[in-house]
Amino acid sequence: MLSEICERIIGGGPAATPDEAVMLDKECSTESLCEAADRVREKCCGGHLDTCSIINARSGRCSEDCKWCSQSRFYATGVNEYDIVDSEEAISLAADNERRGVCHFSLVTSGRRVTPEHIGRFCSVFRAMRERCPKIGFCASMGLLGREELQALKDAGVKRYHCNLETSSDYFPTLCTTHTHADKLRTIAAAREVGLEVCSGGIIGMGESLRQRLQLVAEAYAAGAVSIPVNLLNPIAGTPLGNMPLLSEDEIVRSVALMRLVAPQAVMRFAGGRARLSQQTTRRILRGGMNGVMVGDLLTTVGNSVDDDFRMFAEMGFNL
Repeated sequence: MLSEICERIIGGGPAATPDEAVMLDKECSTESLCEAADRVREKCCGGHLDTCSIINARSGRCSEDCKWCSQSRFYATGVNEYDIVDSEEAISLAADNERRGVCHFSLVTSGRRVTPEHIGRFCSVFRAMRERCPKIGFCASMGLLGREELQALKDAGVKRYHCNLETSSDYFPTLCTTHTHADKLRTIAAAREVGLEVCSGGIIGMGESLRQRLQLVAEAYAAGAVSIPVNLLNPIAGTPLGNMPLLSEDEIVRSVALMRLVAPQAVMRFAGGRARLSQQTTRRILRGGMNGVMVGDLLTTVGNSVDDDFRMFAEMGFNL
């Protein structure tokens, strides 16, 4: 079954469905899944590894009750709080990432959506960054925006909008009650309507089933996401998921390989949580379907050294 699905995808046929991927999980070894995923990645996406970096542009005091998040006002997590990042800090970090060869740089904010006043201020920051850093692509993650705000970001130089679905549509209501999966899909559709690329993925290890994990990827892919970030839950004390058991490294490797078969042409992006993995597991994941990585410090959790990451990517033969 694995070889048939792999050949179907490489031949230009349909991606694996979540149900097919669940069957493969029951039948196949980890190594066979990784080999198939790597082959599909190479044939459908080539050897380029897409890198991105982010800055936490607004922190804390979020009105939403997402059970995993340290930035929600519902939970006492001790997260640093500020309204808007210093523009020179953002410009300096963008320039540093461009110098190191990172492909994309994003401003990421807490909150349901950025206010019109703050949109204007962030657009000014994007224009300044674009002038200083013409080679790097700019992204924004600013909540459930409408067409007008998204158009303003595009006009300011933003290329890609990030709005994570976070988990599958049937599991989302157990993790957040202050907005819906449909709200996110509306923002994604609006972003595409104004000509922005879309980055949308989620977090695994929040108590979801394997099928729900794969359904998340299928839903993001169907919504038009060109980049699908996969975050590993980092349980944060004070949040409802603060004591959630961690996924095993083998389960993470298998999940990523199956995700590649469900979204063969997307950039599958290794995002938050990878710092806890061994380097051996990181390499297995990169040779098991991933073709994108978030580098540097990641919002409220620590990432990996950019220079160390790039050395590893080069050693593995990826084009940067």
